[in-house]
Amino acid sequence: MARPFLKWAGGKRQLISEIEARLPSNILDCTTYVEPFIGGGSVMFHLLEKYDFENVYIADLNWELINCYRSLQSDVDRVSKHLTNMIRDFPNNKEERKEVYYSIRSEWNQNANKEDRLSHNRRCLRTAQTIFLNKTCFNGLFRLNSSGEFNVPIGDYDKPSFPSLESLIEVHEVLQRITINHSSFESCSKWVDEHTFVYFDPPYRPLSETSHFVSYSKTDFNDDDQDRLATLFRELDQKGAKLLLSNSDPKNTNPNDSFFDELYSGFNIDRVFAKRSINSKPSKRGKITELLIHNMTK
Repeated sequence: MARPFLKWAGGKRQLISEIEARLPSNILDCTTYVEPFIGGGSVMFHLLEKYDFENVYIADLNWELINCYRSLQSDVDRVSKHLTNMIRDFPNNKEERKEVYYSIRSEWNQNANKEDRLSHNRRCLRTAQTIFLNKTCFNGLFRLNSSGEFNVPIGDYDKPSFPSLESLIEVHEVLQRITINHSSFESCSKWVDEHTFVYFDPPYRPLSETSHFVSYSKTDFNDDDQDRLATLFRELDQKGAKLLLSNSDPKNTNPNDSFFDELYSGFNIDRVFAKRSINSKPSKRGKITELLIHNMTK
C-alpha cells in the first residue's frame, strides 16, 4: 500500500473520509483521474489503491516536487541508495546533526534553479536530499525563498521517520501508472472530458498573517490565482467533468469574508472540520472548518 513519501503542509490524510464521501457516485465510470496540485499525494495514493483508472495525470508547478515523483518513478533504487547513505551518516549527537543537516541544505541550495543542467544521478541525489531535509527539518515544511532556496531550519527530532526501501518501492510501482507533468494547473484542461474526475488542492488562501508562512515555489499563489482557478473550475464543469476542490475557510477568522462563497457560487460548498494550526499559541489551536467545493449532485 503506497503512502506519501513527503510530509506536506495541509496534507489531506485527515480529510480522506470527507473526500471519499464526496466522490462521484459513478466514479467507476470515470476513466481518467487528474490532480493538478499533487503535493504529498495523499488523495491520489488513496484513490489508486481503490480504483483502476485508465489514465492518471498529476502535475505541479514546483519542479523540486515533480523531480521527486519522476525520480522515484524511473530509478527508485538509486534514490534509495543515496537516501540510505545520508541516513547512515546522520549522527546521534544533536550538535553534530546540525552540521550535517546544514551541509546537505547548502548543497541542495547550490543546485537550486539548475533543473535543465542536472544529470540523472544528480536528480536522484536531489530527490534523496529533498526527502532527507523534509524528514529532518522543522515541522516537515517545504518552504522556498524568492531565489528558490530551501530555508527551513533543522527540527528537533530524536528519531526522524524516514521512508523505508519497501515503502519507496510501493510508491515506485504506483507511479508506473501515472503521467507526471511539470506544469501549471491550467494545463490539465487538455486531459479532461466528461469521463474525468479532477481533484484540486491548491495552496490554501492564508487565514491570517501568521498562517502565511509556507511558500511551495518561488512565487506565491494569490487571490488572482484563486480567481483563475475558479474560472477553470467552471470551464471543466461545462465539459461534464466531476470536480472536487479543497481550500481554507476564511470565515474561521472573519465571518464576513465570503471570498470563496462568491467565487464558487452555484456549486456545492461544504464546510468540514479539520485540525489545523492557525495560531502561534498552542492553547489557541484546534479544529477549524475547511472547504470542500464540488459539482456532484447531493
